[in-house]
Amino acid sequence: MKTWTRLAAVVLVGALGGCATTKPPHDFTEFNKAPPRSILIVPVVNRSLDVDASNYVLSTLTVPLAELGYYVFPVNTVKVVLEQEGLYEPEQVRRMEPAQLAALFGADAVLYVTIKRWDAQYVVISTTVTVEFDYEMTNKNGTKIWSANKQMQYSPQQQQQGASGLAVLIAAAVSAAVTRAAPNYLPLTQQANQQVLVVEPTKLPAGPYASAP
Repeated sequence: MKTWTRLAAVVLVGALGGCATTKPPHDFTEFNKAPPRSILIVPVVNRSLDVDASNYVLSTLTVPLAELGYYVFPVNTVKVVLEQEGLYEPEQVRRMEPAQLAALFGADAVLYVTIKRWDAQYVVISTTVTVEFDYEMTNKNGTKIWSANKQMQYSPQQQQQGASGLAVLIAAAVSAAVTRAAPNYLPLTQQANQQVLVVEPTKLPAGPYASAP
């Protein structure tokens, strides 16, 4: 009996140990060496087929960074200034030295975002909307101080799970067709930015203009 008791205890400890895995903490060493006060968000590189995706993503990045307490250069003004410098495409901006970009605006840090996925996959009565982004921030000297990757998915017909009947199938088919015709990427994009920027383990430290708790 004691043998079975000891065996059960070993199995239980092993199971608990297996469940206790956590992601390693994000390395903020470089970030904390010269914490930025101002952040320049450059035009988003778009690897998807949706030509409007980069503008959608760009429009959602300012708010979470400002709420964290950083000064964020107005993205529309940034775009105009870059175009005056002959930089019309995000890929052109990406090839420019970060130190040159930072000096052009007097920024402490430069944030680059790349859209890796921005699509809606349709299968009969289901549509899954997916977004995936790579984030990278450098200081004004070009040293990488922070990076992250985030993928988000949403299937509106998941709300119908657990129900049954022809009406539910029809509703799911209609919902999937509508989502396929005009997928709404904005909520997913906002959630991805929020989770990457303000949720552990990649959460940015509070900026110098953050409100007191």
